[in-house]
Amino acid sequence: MSSLDRIAHESCVLARRAGAAILEVYAGSFAVETKSDDSPLTAADMASHRLIVNGLRELTPDIPVLSEESKGIDWNVRRAWERYWLVDPLDGTREFVKRNGEFTVNIALIENHVPVLGVVLIPVTGELYYGITGEGAFLETAPGAMPQPIATRLAASIPIVAGSRSYANERQMAMLEKLGYHRLVSVGSSIKFCMVARGDADLYLRLGPTSEWDTAAAQCVLEQAGGAVVDLQGEPLRYNAKESLLNPEFLALGDRSVDWIAKFGLQG
Repeated sequence: MSSLDRIAHESCVLARRAGAAILEVYAGSFAVETKSDDSPLTAADMASHRLIVNGLRELTPDIPVLSEESKGIDWNVRRAWERYWLVDPLDGTREFVKRNGEFTVNIALIENHVPVLGVVLIPVTGELYYGITGEGAFLETAPGAMPQPIATRLAASIPIVAGSRSYANERQMAMLEKLGYHRLVSVGSSIKFCMVARGDADLYLRLGPTSEWDTAAAQCVLEQAGGAVVDLQGEPLRYNAKESLLNPEFLALGDRSVDWIAKFGLQG
């Protein structure tokens, strides 16, 4: 087992432990705080954060960790990182609060601005997706289940578009109309990337702000399944390459042979 394989295995174990901690909170009543950016925060976010960060520090003491809930690390420190962990301990807190089950745990290892390992757990279903650079993408349907390879599909004649449940907007709908007839499936968190990675959707278009921890793990899964995550000029998303931790607007796509940028009337 390679070093990356071993780290991947331990990351999956950590994600499942974090998922169990989240579900403990989910099963009861919980308070919802509002952060400075107006996003919600619950005890589940913090329980998952502490468990993952402590676990990663124990697993790889020499690799720094950047989590959504500890994001105040100065750029002058971050810019020197060639390798680091990027974590969203609970992606989709709005969906968690709505109790619709559409939230995830995201753990990514970044090397030279690129995600080389990504783990995405859906705590409510027990589905765990992971991607390892050069080895592919896999789905573990339940704890202890044999991981199965997953892959994107050739674009359907009527594309299925995974859309954000909480962040749809008129501009996005206008852009999607340029695809022609399509089917929109709304779902929360990084599950959208996973739908494309496993061949259940063709595309996820995201306009408006997202943060780097929202996308890194799922980008790795999707890329290793044969897809891509690109900005609206067609360039792959990169990480820790600038002071801001906000992503550009992007497309997550399954069939890389299709010029999706042209279909949307964008300049590639």
